[in-house]
Amino acid sequence: MLESFDEIEDLKILSWNVNGLRAAIRKGFMDWLADDPGHIIGVQEIKALTEQLDDEIVEPERWHAYYHSAERKGYSGVAMFSRFKADEVETDLGEARFNEEGRLQLAKFGELTVANVYFPNGSGKNRDLSRIPYKLDFYDALRERLQPLVDEGERILVMGDFNTAREDIDLARPKQNVKTSGFRPEERENLELWFEAGWVDSFRHIHGPVEERYSWWSNRKGIRERNVGWRIDYVLASPGALEFVRDADIHHDIIGSDHCPVSITLDPKVTG
Repeated sequence: MLESFDEIEDLKILSWNVNGLRAAIRKGFMDWLADDPGHIIGVQEIKALTEQLDDEIVEPERWHAYYHSAERKGYSGVAMFSRFKADEVETDLGEARFNEEGRLQLAKFGELTVANVYFPNGSGKNRDLSRIPYKLDFYDALRERLQPLVDEGERILVMGDFNTAREDIDLARPKQNVKTSGFRPEERENLELWFEAGWVDSFRHIHGPVEERYSWWSNRKGIRERNVGWRIDYVLASPGALEFVRDADIHHDIIGSDHCPVSITLDPKVTG
């Protein structure tokens, strides 16, 4: 653990949908964590309660760990690992229907707020699109919760699995997926409201319109090898945080989930 942000030259923050933390651990997550991939790591879709996890991940060596699990076992949930102790961590989005699914952590590190978020998928149990209204309500609730802080110039990052690709460039087969949850017009229009409100996609800010950089691939055989993917994992920066951004990346070489980690690197002065 680190005591002060003054001890580091760059602040690296990562987001990773691990698609089951216990499964990710079996695939090497603890070795990855032990190699110090960053200073703050948000993971989504942990699919576990803390009592279902071993002590090595509930209280990992040299890391502060924070958990917000879904009430339903084996579903959703987020966790955060930090080399620095958070000043506070909030999980309340104001409605039980959101809170009970364990989708949000708002962690404060000095002047920087990091939102670790697992945005809902719009598909229902039978891929019937029945969850799209809930998904859009969640998008709206979080954006409206954060907007007053953005307007006041606060330094905020929103990272996680957004479950929506923004543009054609963000998935390998856009024409075939216009009716699929994750690329439907109503989902993309709602995601665009974030950018209209001032949020910036850190990866595009650094790299511009780079094609074939994805963060999720189907588990079907050969799909990831052929890079037939979607970019649905983002780190958004508020205008107040943007001036501190130094780099952003997608780590497609890291396996262990159907998603790969995405990262942002900032000047540590962003914390105050």
